[in-house]
Amino acid sequence: MKNKNHIIKQFELSPLAKAGIIIVNMEDQDVEKHDISKPHRDNHCQLMFAVNGTFRLNIDFKNIEFTAPALICIFPEQVHHIIAVENPKGWMISFDPALVSKEVLQLLENKISNPFLLQAESKFGEQLHILMDLIEKVQLENTNSYSQKSIHSLLHALLSLIAGEIVAAAAIDKTKENRSIIIKESFINLTKEHFKTWKQPAQYASALSISVAHLNDTVKSLTGSPVSVHIQEASVMEAKRLLYFTDNSVKEIAYEVGYDEAVYFGKLFKKVTSLTPLEFRKKFRD
Repeated sequence: MKNKNHIIKQFELSPLAKAGIIIVNMEDQDVEKHDISKPHRDNHCQLMFAVNGTFRLNIDFKNIEFTAPALICIFPEQVHHIIAVENPKGWMISFDPALVSKEVLQLLENKISNPFLLQAESKFGEQLHILMDLIEKVQLENTNSYSQKSIHSLLHALLSLIAGEIVAAAAIDKTKENRSIIIKESFINLTKEHFKTWKQPAQYASALSISVAHLNDTVKSLTGSPVSVHIQEASVMEAKRLLYFTDNSVKEIAYEVGYDEAVYFGKLFKKVTSLTPLEFRKKFRD
């Protein structure tokens, strides 16, 4: 098996900061990179289109194993690293989420499964291949002031193509049930944005213009857990990430995720994970 740092590249962000997008061919060996074998998270989205190879990654404490062809999406808040890869072929594209419509970004985050497995030699896969290859070529040539605009347009085309495929694969009926799904997904998105300061179900119900009872019934019917549990889990997930890749104290992390009392936070963390914060850090970092 090849060295994982030699195979899939991540990049210093000077080109990304300037253009908002950077694409790397997995077979290219001459690219700036930083160590991706260590858990970390980035301030940009990453989309991997694997044409060939076998892969083992860890995203938010879950090991993901798959064989190409497949898509993987990693979002800015997610802690991730490469465990092992073999015979990789394809592209990694990193982009500033501000370049993408909120609707498409939320669709990707809510609906795409990691990995999103593709049919071999499918028309969708062929279209992805064409667009990725074209983005890479335009980036390499970068001959005039319109090159970046071309890359931005191609990124929109690429993500819209993927969004369309996700919607088709999900095959969601336009029925009353769909309204419940929209409420649930909107609530989950709000927990990601406001978990630090919004600790009460009423705050989320107000933002969605529905009653607390309706929100709770809807979320519980679709997920099996009440609203309060999801609010707690959003804080605990961020705490896990900070415990995993920072050396911050438990007290500092408790404050970072919205709890002034470290003792209360510790009890909540153990209730959700069955481990104390320090036990979690030791288990996963060791």
